[in-house]
Amino acid sequence: MSLLEVSGLSVEFDTPEGVVRAVTDLNFKVDNGTTLAIVGESGSGKSQAVFSLMGLLAHNGRASGSVKMEGEEMLGRSYAEMNRIRANKISMIFQDPMTSLNPYMRISDQMAEVLVCHKGMSRTDAIRDSIEMLDAVKIPSAKERIRMYPHEFSGGMRQRVMIAMSLLCRPRLLIADEPTTALDVTIQAQIMRLLGEIQRELGTAIILITHDLGVVAGHSDEILVMYGGRVMEMASTGELYRSPAHPYTQGLLTAVPRLDHDDESLTTIPGTPPNMMELPKGCPFSERCQYCRERCLEAIPVLTPLAHHDRHLKACFATAGALR
Repeated sequence: MSLLEVSGLSVEFDTPEGVVRAVTDLNFKVDNGTTLAIVGESGSGKSQAVFSLMGLLAHNGRASGSVKMEGEEMLGRSYAEMNRIRANKISMIFQDPMTSLNPYMRISDQMAEVLVCHKGMSRTDAIRDSIEMLDAVKIPSAKERIRMYPHEFSGGMRQRVMIAMSLLCRPRLLIADEPTTALDVTIQAQIMRLLGEIQRELGTAIILITHDLGVVAGHSDEILVMYGGRVMEMASTGELYRSPAHPYTQGLLTAVPRLDHDDESLTTIPGTPPNMMELPKGCPFSERCQYCRERCLEAIPVLTPLAHHDRHLKACFATAGALR
């Protein structure tokens, strides 16, 4: 049995302008100790998909389908039930640590609160465990620095604090939503390496949300590519990089700068993401796809295995030969 199994997950939001279909018929599994990367441009639905797993959708949002954690259904649970599950079973590192951390509270108070609320620990024990976790994420002089405020830490150190907070209750699944946003390349590498070390030490499964295929190259077991709220392609990391089968995946990979190329200009995908209230009748990527045909405009392609690899899935009508 997989640690997490998502089946037919759809997420919608009611707005004054109409219904926003953020996610449509999402299916995937995450096993213990593995990393799934969910990749796509802003607005592709990747963050709203994981917010629904955590029970953190906005008040006008609703999720349907099935989300099972260790065989137990998660959707439809009350706020109190989800609050017990959050941190203990599933935890999340949010995109911007400066907006996730309370600027008026010391790090010690914010970290201790997690353990007091979710584990019923005394404040003294919670502070002790918090210092140990700051040590684990390689924050120097943790015993002294835990008394500091968020603004006294650098961006990379704040992100380490967020990672430490998310791991305090030793969750089975860690969701990292753009964990390296706004960090320079060197700090990005340090954070990704740290997540890998923590995963090996604690056996935690990770869902990594990002728009950058370059970030996940050496840090994921499987990649799920989303566009317009749907899955475009899904494969093991090595297979997807070797043989990207969907035009959108190919465009994302081409857009990643490479040291072994001498191109002076960056490659981009023409056009803009679709309006999620007025999605195309057919494939959501059809308006930006150079291989688009009449069938693509009229019907939505089903996610199907490739002929040569039954665990490499793509939602595209074009044949492999046509994409070359």
